[in-house]
Formats: sequence, structure tokens, C-alpha cells
Amino acid sequence: MGVEATLYGALGDNFLTTTVGKLIGWGRANSVWPAQFGLACCAIEMMAFAGNPFDAGRFGSEAFRASPRQSDLMIVSGRVSQKMAPVLRQIYDQMPEPKWVISMGACASTGGVFNNYAILQGVDKIVPVDVYVPGCPPRPEDLINSLMILQEKIKAQGIRPRV
Repeated sequence: MGVEATLYGALGDNFLTTTVGKLIGWGRANSVWPAQFGLACCAIEMMAFAGNPFDAGRFGSEAFRASPRQSDLMIVSGRVSQKMAPVLRQIYDQMPEPKWVISMGACASTGGVFNNYAILQGVDKIVPVDVYVPGCPPRPEDLINSLMILQEKIKAQGIRPRV
């Protein structure tokens, strides 16, 4: 059990912890740093999301990190092969808590049109997914929308431990 869980359990839901929880949620939501984890064609749209004219920096996500230890968001974009699944899980395990996952595209979410033994039929079989982005490939605007949905989830979480 982490420090946040004991803090929340000890103090409950009073005025001070509610205000601190909202402040922590706001700070976390507005500084989400994604990991560089593009697997296929959806990665091109993810790169467009980070650059002009979409500018993910407006949402505090301009710093794509090459190290999982410096990121708290994994955007899985593209199809995940069976050989890549353990690597994906290892990178997820190396990320510090709290951490979130966006499944970008039909291939990452459901396996897409690749219904065979070599392709994982949904990344949620390996890591817990917070937001799904439909499309083949989804536009950068859809990824921005999913980031805004994730930010609202993070703000609502506050200091509560993730379930």
C-alpha cells in the first residue's frame, strides 16, 4: 500500500484532503508525459499530434519521453505482435505510478483486420487501458480528444489510489 493510499485512508474525504486532492489531480492532468511507443501506421498520426498544427504542448504533453521511467502515459498505437507483447508489458511495469494507457487505433484496441495467431487481439489483454481511440488510423484530433478525456479522469481521481 502506497503513501497516497494511507494518506487517503487516514484523512478521509474532508475539506483539506478534497482541496489537496483537486490540486494534485489538476497538476497530474496538466503534465502528462507520454512514452514513445509507436508500433505501426498509427504512430504517424501520433507524431502529427505532437507537432504543428495540433500541438500537444497546449495540454502539457509536449515532452515525449524515450525512457519509461520518465513517462506516465503510454500511447499504444498500431498492431501489437505476440513477440512484442512481453516488451510492452515490461515497459509498462517500468513506468512509475500513477500511470495511464491510451489504446490508439483499431489494431491496438481489437486487433483490427489482423485476426491471426501472430497479432494480439487487443492491448487490454496485456496492460489496463484507460481510454480507447477508434479509427484506422485515428486522426490527431481524436488523440487530442482522448487526452482531454484522460485528463478529466485524472482530475477526478485526486489522491485516491488507482483501482
